[in-house]
Amino acid sequence: MSLADKAKHKAEELIGKAKEAAGKSTDDRYLEHEGKTDQTKANLEDAGEKAKDAFRH
Repeated sequence: MSLADKAKHKAEELIGKAKEAAGKSTDDRYLEHEGKTDQTKANLEDAGEKAKDAFRH
């Protein structure tokens, strides 16, 4: 996995955490859920990249 991919996935995860926190503080359940979804998506993409790397080596 390239460094750019790692950075992209980490940035997506951090954005998701920020959305989740903003949703909690403003009692906006939609924004909170969207943040959790973004985090899950970033984690799944990261896991997929790691699986690809495992098969390459």
